[in-house]
Amino acid sequence: MYDQIVGAALVLLNGPPASGKSTLAERLVAVRPLALNLDIDLIRGQLGGWLNQPTEAGLAARALAISMIDTHLRSGRDVVVPQFVARPDFIEQLERAAARADASFVEIALQLPREEAVSAFESRRRSPTSSTHQNAADLVDLTNATDPLGEMHDALQLFLDERKSAHRINVVRGNIDSTLATLLHTLAECGANW
Repeated sequence: MYDQIVGAALVLLNGPPASGKSTLAERLVAVRPLALNLDIDLIRGQLGGWLNQPTEAGLAARALAISMIDTHLRSGRDVVVPQFVARPDFIEQLERAAARADASFVEIALQLPREEAVSAFESRRRSPTSSTHQNAADLVDLTNATDPLGEMHDALQLFLDERKSAHRINVVRGNIDSTLATLLHTLAECGANW
């Protein structure tokens, strides 16, 4: 299937925390030789003292990611970015990176109801399976919001209402294979035949 693609693809997997972005990214790159799963939260976690300056660390991690994306796309290889994004700046940077490399850009928005999104995150918080999961919980704990996860979900939905180019995929909690099948179908419809 890999040889069906002409040119590289940059895929943004956007969605609320614990919606399956990282798992889907892992599954996507597993079938693409040398495709890069560029988890920006992992990069941020590698920055010294990041939790003391989370905003600055997040911006630094995204800047590093853009450099990596440029390099990888220009070599003709695909990049998948699993990242919660509720403002246009970073998506515009991704679009420009794809354009610089003459690569396609596909924006995916993983969707699940607010209550399910909050429940999924709280479940993961109770039993984190990676440092990234723990870091996400620590970051949420820093907020002064009464319902930080609900507010993140709402902000994302409002943002996506303006993002007509984002391809929406309903997440089937507990059935990553079903969600992956829908994602692969969507990518194929966009010309990125994974």
